[in-house]
Amino acid sequence: MDARDADLKKELDATLQARRELGEEYESALVDSFLEKVDQRIDGAVERRVRRQMAEQQMVVARGSRSPKPTDSWGERFGFGIVSMVLAIPLSAIGGGVAHLPGLLVAWAGIVGVNAFQALRTNPELFRGRRRHHKGDDAWQD
Repeated sequence: MDARDADLKKELDATLQARRELGEEYESALVDSFLEKVDQRIDGAVERRVRRQMAEQQMVVARGSRSPKPTDSWGERFGFGIVSMVLAIPLSAIGGGVAHLPGLLVAWAGIVGVNAFQALRTNPELFRGRRRHHKGDDAWQD
């Protein structure tokens, strides 16, 4: 039993005590008063739930419509490119030394793939094509 249930139980006890003291003539008014308090508690609980769900939905929409994350700065992208190039040297040597040209092509395909994935992650619009806007034309065209 939480605090709200305890408060509601106190209200019910007070209503029953008042009914004993005042008699049956006031029973209807006392029950109506108690039910009104129960209604207010239910309305408050429902309102809190609805507000919480709306806030959660707004957060989901806000997160979904966000382009690059604030942590995806130019420095992070530059650093990723530098690390990728530094690692390309030993990967090229290993791939070329073990499997010659096919190994070198596989190593570079992997390097290009990792960099393309990183670029797509930080900028989802990158590979969707460019759109042009003509002056005086309200529609965007591919």
